[in-house]
Amino acid sequence: MCACNCSHWILMLIITIKQGKEKSLLAREPWIYASAVEKVDGKPNEKMKGGATAIVQSSSQQFLARAAYNSKSQIRARVWTFDEGEPVDHALMKRRVKAALAKSAAAAKKARPDQIVKLINAEADGLPGLLVEQFGGKDGYVICEFQAAGVDAWKVPIVQALLAETGCPNVYERCDDLVRKGEGLTTISGALAGDEPPDEVFVNEGGMRVSTDLKTGFRRTHRVR
Repeated sequence: MCACNCSHWILMLIITIKQGKEKSLLAREPWIYASAVEKVDGKPNEKMKGGATAIVQSSSQQFLARAAYNSKSQIRARVWTFDEGEPVDHALMKRRVKAALAKSAAAAKKARPDQIVKLINAEADGLPGLLVEQFGGKDGYVICEFQAAGVDAWKVPIVQALLAETGCPNVYERCDDLVRKGEGLTTISGALAGDEPPDEVFVNEGGMRVSTDLKTGFRRTHRVR
């Protein structure tokens, strides 16, 4: 479908990919590097908005994907969907969170209270740049890292979905300074819902007692007695 004939594209950013560079997208690879971009059309304020949704098209104006655009990153865009009929909205974020948690449900059910469970693994779960772990089950803490502008822009519905699906009232944002600076994002951390985790918890990892600061990810290993 041609971009110039598609009315619902008019108000969005449009990323045009250089001829020959669309092969990775056709192979369903989710990253679009700066070197692959021919041009970006749209309002200047949208171009500067980190994580703004963009239509990605080939040099012949064929739809390729919907993606989160970030002018400050070498990864100019991260794909949300290759389906032209799937809008990027609150409902999509909630569906992706729910699906990711369904995948990790078996591991979460088997986990001991003193183990960390990975709930969401970024691109593998259709949420590029989002890492989520849980410690302590429903009475513990959900720890999130928003490492890309797209998921950062959709933080509110993502957190709402995590609260609803995990039943855990405590959601904390951990910050990887180097990653977020590389994405042009502010370096912030803190509670997104409920209480902050304590400065130290003890995690059992393969027979090792690991002193862990959930807020930073820093760990110090001790053998379990």
